[in-house]
Amino acid sequence: MKKVVIADDSIAVARQLEKILVGSGEFEVVAQARNGLEAIKLYQQHHPDLVCMDMNMPGMDGITALRSLVALDKNAKVVMVTSLGGVGDKFTEALRLGAKGVISKPFEAEELLQLLRSV
Repeated sequence: MKKVVIADDSIAVARQLEKILVGSGEFEVVAQARNGLEAIKLYQQHHPDLVCMDMNMPGMDGITALRSLVALDKNAKVVMVTSLGGVGDKFTEALRLGAKGVISKPFEAEELLQLLRSV
């Protein structure tokens, strides 16, 4: 079972992610963060296999947190979850910085699971 940290400032999205991940029987959500700084701290504390992180969060955003996570651990597996759609500078920047994938909100459960299984 893969350990996952969820980082999203939307409680509703975080709950939806957790429900999908836990319901699959393949993932265990070990912690939830509300911003990028919390995500980094929880990554260091729990050493998850995967981080699902929103791009737009208050305080430290997901792109900045992604940079920090990859600097801490070049093998960090981060999937960005965004409402920005599949195009644009931030989408491309996330992949360039080391995100293993990007998925747009709203997402289908099977689409999310397929992406996470491939990471």
